[in-house]
Amino acid sequence: MRRRKFITLLGGASAWPLAARAQRSTLPVVGVLVSASTSSLLQRRISLFRGGLKEAGYTEGQVAIEFRWADGQPDRLPALAADLVHGKADVIVTLGGTVTALAAKAATNTIPIVFMIGADPVELGLVASLGRPGGNMTGTTSLSMFGGKPAEILFEMVPQAATRYGLLVNPANPLTQSLVKGAVDHAGDRIVVVEARTESEFEAAFAMLVQQGARGLVIWEEPFLNSRADRLAELAARYAMPAIHGVRDFAVAGGLMSYAVVAEEMYHQAGVYAGRILKGDKPGDLPVLQPTKVELVINLKSAKALGLTVAPSLFARADELIE
Repeated sequence: MRRRKFITLLGGASAWPLAARAQRSTLPVVGVLVSASTSSLLQRRISLFRGGLKEAGYTEGQVAIEFRWADGQPDRLPALAADLVHGKADVIVTLGGTVTALAAKAATNTIPIVFMIGADPVELGLVASLGRPGGNMTGTTSLSMFGGKPAEILFEMVPQAATRYGLLVNPANPLTQSLVKGAVDHAGDRIVVVEARTESEFEAAFAMLVQQGARGLVIWEEPFLNSRADRLAELAARYAMPAIHGVRDFAVAGGLMSYAVVAEEMYHQAGVYAGRILKGDKPGDLPVLQPTKVELVINLKSAKALGLTVAPSLFARADELIE
């Protein structure tokens, strides 16, 4: 069965046989709202989410998990979130950053929500504080913990990039405007900001970087650009553009470097929190957690192809070297 057809069947209870609906009604329901399309990487991470549920006491057959996939189309998220609410999910888990969490928040202020985001949930109005969230939401956040660190690492690898470098962003993300303002305030005319909200816009973005004389590129760590790490790595190689991204997949696919939160930790914790809430814990009493590990990955083959020599300091700091 094609996945899209299967998702359509998930969309309404009437599509389920009566016996299946009766069985589901006896199980707690975890609704999972996903901004991206399914992929082998995402499925591996979702298995860690299931592992967190199991750790909290919910194995297969003891809980019903219903997925709603936006397939990289954020405008679909409000309707998908509403569908989970109307389906009476006992807890909703959002995978895909800020826009997904905001869609769930807009859909309900009563059903517990577990989010995974990179921004500050207090500033976004999702929780009252990290330690005591209050309300119906909690989860994990990296608090955009990187700050200017990816650019610093890029400059260490490619010193000339400090004089002119690019920043690739997704203008459809609600956090883009504040991110770009902060970057421009810090870097001034040294930075070239290029945008891509669809994969078809990547080529023009890289061409603009070359035209504007960028000597390196920082790719913003956000759901859409994360999900296209392979394609971005391919273009970075074709345009001979030294680049650093916020997901390990980029370096594995042939990109120069990645500086990334170990996302597996966040997926596991989302499962643990969902299970605890099903057992009676209130989301407002569960502190928002932050991942404890960030990894620097350097692709040595790509560095060689770009004519770059990896500084001893970066060799020492790297968590993984890909040859």
